[in-house]
Amino acid sequence: MLEQVRLWLDYMAVRLSYCILQAMPLELCSQVSGFLATLCVTAVPIRRKVVEENLMLAFPEWDAQRRRAVTWQMWKHLFMIVAELSHAARYIHETNWRRHIRLARGDELCRILLDRRPTLIVSAHFGNFEVGGIFLGLLGFDTHAVARTLDNPYLARFTDGLRTAGRQHIIPKKGGYDQILQVLATGGTMVFLADQYAGSKGCWVEFFNRPASAHKAIGLLALDKDARIVVCGCRRLPGPLQFELSVRNIFDPRTPGDCGGDIKQLTQWYTRELEQVIRTAPDQYWWVHRRWKDTRKKKKAAVLAGPHTAVQKEASNL
Repeated sequence: MLEQVRLWLDYMAVRLSYCILQAMPLELCSQVSGFLATLCVTAVPIRRKVVEENLMLAFPEWDAQRRRAVTWQMWKHLFMIVAELSHAARYIHETNWRRHIRLARGDELCRILLDRRPTLIVSAHFGNFEVGGIFLGLLGFDTHAVARTLDNPYLARFTDGLRTAGRQHIIPKKGGYDQILQVLATGGTMVFLADQYAGSKGCWVEFFNRPASAHKAIGLLALDKDARIVVCGCRRLPGPLQFELSVRNIFDPRTPGDCGGDIKQLTQWYTRELEQVIRTAPDQYWWVHRRWKDTRKKKKAAVLAGPHTAVQKEASNL
C-alpha cells in the first residue's frame, strides 16, 4: 500500500511539473533550463566525471574551458527537451508545421516511407528526437519505436500517451521482438536510438575513434527483412520550437555498396553516420551515457583468475 502511494505521489509531482511547464512561455523555460544547467555543472554535479571523460575521448583537441561550456549547454538542452515536448503538441500541427520544422532531404525520406518495403529509421539521443517522432506523425506516417517501460505504471501510461499522441506507437524494449518482426513483415517503419552501450557481447565498432559496443539487431533486421536504414537527426535551431529533421544517409540492402552482407561493416557504417550527425551540434547530444564501457578484458581476467578471485573482487567493490 505504501509503495502504491509513493508511485502515485511521484506521478502527481511529474504531472504538476508538466502543467507548470505548459503554462510557462518558452523564453522563461529557456531561462529556467539555464539555471538548472548551472546547478548541474556546479552545485549538484550529476555524472560530472562521465561527461568529462566522454568529451575528452570524443574531442581530445578541446580544452577544459570548452568542455565545461559544452557540458552546461548539454544540460540546458536536456531540460529544454522536456519543455519543448510539453509545448509541441499544442503549437505544432498539420497546418503550421512548416513554421517550426525544416525538412532536409524530405523528398527521399517520404518516398522511402511511402514504399511498401520496411524501413529502419536510426537516430541517436541527439537534438529533440521526441519531436522528430511527433513530426513524422504529422506527415501522416505511422512509426513504431522501442522504449523501456518505466517502473512506475502511472508515469509509464503518461509518457507513452505523450509519445503516441500522434501516429507513433511504442513497443516495449523487453519482450517486444515479435512485435518488431510483425511491423517489418507488414512493411512498417521502426525507429531505433542506436547510440547506447550494447554489452560485452555486442558488435564492437569505432565511435569517435574509440571502441564502442553496438547492437547487432539493426543490421540483422535490415539484411534479413530487406529493410532500408535511414540515418536521421532532429537538431534544434535558434528560436522557440525551431527544428531541422535531416536525413544523413541511406542504406539499401539491394545495393549494399561497401557494407555488403557483413553485419559489423553495416553497424560501423550507421555508427559512423550517427557520429557525423552528432558533430553538427555536440552540445545537443547526451554525453551522460557510459558509451565507451569496455568490460571484455576485465571479464577475461576474472575468468583466468578463477571464481574465488572473481568473487573476492566483486565483493571488494560493494
